[in-house]
Amino acid sequence: MPYLSGATATASSTDVGTGFGIPGYAHPLVAPAEWGELTRPGIPLHWVVLNVAGGPGTLPDPHCLAAAGRLRNTGVRVLGHLDVAHGARTDVLPDAQRYLDWYRVDGFLLDRCPADRAALPGIRRTIATLRALSDDAHIVLGHGTHPHPDYAENADQLVTFAGPWSDYRWSQAEEWTADYPPGHFCHFVHGVPRPHLEEALRIARWQGAATIWMTDRTDRGGGTDPWETMPGYWDEIVSRIGTGVSE
Repeated sequence: MPYLSGATATASSTDVGTGFGIPGYAHPLVAPAEWGELTRPGIPLHWVVLNVAGGPGTLPDPHCLAAAGRLRNTGVRVLGHLDVAHGARTDVLPDAQRYLDWYRVDGFLLDRCPADRAALPGIRRTIATLRALSDDAHIVLGHGTHPHPDYAENADQLVTFAGPWSDYRWSQAEEWTADYPPGHFCHFVHGVPRPHLEEALRIARWQGAATIWMTDRTDRGGGTDPWETMPGYWDEIVSRIGTGVSE
C-alpha cells in the first residue's frame, strides 16, 4: 500500500478541491477534441500547459492563440512550457517573453526541473526572472519526483510525481510534504487501468496532491507522449473528480 504520511490527514480533512493540471496536449490541429473538451462547463481545471513546439515556437501560432484564448476566457490558467533541462538551461527569458507577448499566459511550468539542493540557487534565479516579467505568474516546478524540501518555498506548486501507474501504486509521500496544503502538489500518472482509477485517485488524496492528471495512455517504453491525448475514461474521471472520491 502507498505510504500514508502526515499529508494524509491534511488531504482528507480539508475541503481542497481536486482538479486537473493538463501537462500539455498535442497541438490543437492534431488534438482538436481534447482542446475543445477543456472549455466544456463543469470540467474541474486548475491549469493547462501550452507547449507549441518544445516551447513557444519561433512565430505566433494562431491555432494555439485561439485555444489559449478560449481557456482564459473561461477563467482557466494557461501556463507556458519551459524546459530547464535538469538545470542545464537557465536562460529561459526569451521563451517566457514570447509566451507572454503572443499567448498572454498566466504562468509557467518549468519542465525537467532539477530536484537536488545544489541546483536550487539557479532555479531561484530563474523564478525571480519570471516573476520580474509577470509578478502574478503561477509557477509550477516539474520535478516529477520529491525534490529537496527548500524548493517548496520558491514556487506555487511542485510536481512530485510524474510516471507510470506501476510505480505510483507503491509510491510514498515524503514527510515534509505534510507541512504544506494539498494545493501545493501535483501528480501526473500514466498507464492507469480503468479498474484501478479509483485507487489512483485515493492515493493522490492520501499523499496530499490536489492537482492531478491520470490517464490510461502509456509512453510505450518512452516512444510516445502519454499526455498528448485525453484518457479513454475521460467522462468517468471528470465525474469522479466532480463528486469526490469516497474514503
